[in-house]
Amino acid sequence: FWKIFGVFSHKTTASQVSPVVVIPQFDKHRPKILESDTQDIYDNVQWNSSVSSQPPWLRFHLGITRWELYPHRDPNMEPLTQQLATHRIVSAVQKSGGTQLKLVMSFPNYGQALFKPKKQERDEETNYNLYYFSDFERHNAEIAAFHLDRILGYRRVPPAVGRLVDVVKEIKDVTTDRKLAKTFFNSPVGNVCFYGQCSYYCSTEHAVCGTPQDLEASLAVMLPDMSLAKRRSWRSPWRRSYSRSKLAQWETDPNYCVNVKKTPPYDKGTRLVDFIDLVVLDFLMSNLDRHHYETFEKFGNNTFLLHLDNGRAFGRHSKDEPSILAPLRQCCRIRRSTWLRLRLLSLPQYHISDVMRASLSQDPLHKVAPLLSEPHLAALSRRLKTVLETVSRCQEQHKDDPGAEDVIYDDLADYPRQHHI
Repeated sequence: FWKIFGVFSHKTTASQVSPVVVIPQFDKHRPKILESDTQDIYDNVQWNSSVSSQPPWLRFHLGITRWELYPHRDPNMEPLTQQLATHRIVSAVQKSGGTQLKLVMSFPNYGQALFKPKKQERDEETNYNLYYFSDFERHNAEIAAFHLDRILGYRRVPPAVGRLVDVVKEIKDVTTDRKLAKTFFNSPVGNVCFYGQCSYYCSTEHAVCGTPQDLEASLAVMLPDMSLAKRRSWRSPWRRSYSRSKLAQWETDPNYCVNVKKTPPYDKGTRLVDFIDLVVLDFLMSNLDRHHYETFEKFGNNTFLLHLDNGRAFGRHSKDEPSILAPLRQCCRIRRSTWLRLRLLSLPQYHISDVMRASLSQDPLHKVAPLLSEPHLAALSRRLKTVLETVSRCQEQHKDDPGAEDVIYDDLADYPRQHHI
């Protein structure tokens, strides 16, 4: 199915495909970028401008363009995910910021990954009385978000894989983070646990525990350092109030999108339909926690949106959250390529739940248990139908209004024939 689900790609020119990180031009007599003679834990690295000399994480960084994090049929994807799943961990420190426990894991080739531990069983639903801003972050949600984002043809979620981590050998014994090290303890049944320091769920009551030392986790490749590739954070126009009693303006004003369309950067270019792409992803995986999104500064306003921090997705399969679709419902605007992809995924031979199941089966943690339970896969199909019905209603509303903007934003008009199904 990957041949089918790679048919759409953004058309680019030479000026648009320049990478977000540029490898330095090296003196031909000094090809080395990094060399470690004091730390045996790291490789003695010799990198130069030749792709064959670069580790997979660096190839990933250099391959980021204006339109996507990685290309379709990326030959680097397999070695990259393989290293995330198997490479020796030489350092583990807690990531600063955020509301829940996250670690930064380092590898011998200087690559790094963002670690999120298992906190919830696959078939366990989020408590209905729990507010979205107090929900757990789930390791399997981060992995599933990467696969779903790729199936939708976006390629805007950093590659993430599942891994069984030894809490003692791969975290406790290699950490240089003193605050983290102080939080390790043995549970009454002999499991090794830790809880770190953060705003939520970092206490002995919410400790992360191995069984007795093995811990499931997601490892997502880190984006380029901010000193090399600055990112800009944008407040979502449809941000929730994060209050237990107060509603946001978009929840009470049905014409809210009219003003959004007049406000930069949503007043021109593709920013609005880029955001709708993100909305579709969030609705399919029931992620209510999208208060901000980011872009790479180098590419200005005309670039893709990074789909980061998806750990609160896939919390409930028995209930859909229609409010997530408010931007699509209020703006009635969607990319043609996205719309066609969704229609394709609704067909029996390319059913979204079947494609998702097949994709997730390639993850290392599938051997332990499927990353998404069958009810979550069924929910994907149900929600996909809702998205398509929402677009159809928009088309019905607009067909008798000659002055109305087209519902379908045609991003395929100038594509060569081979880019179409």
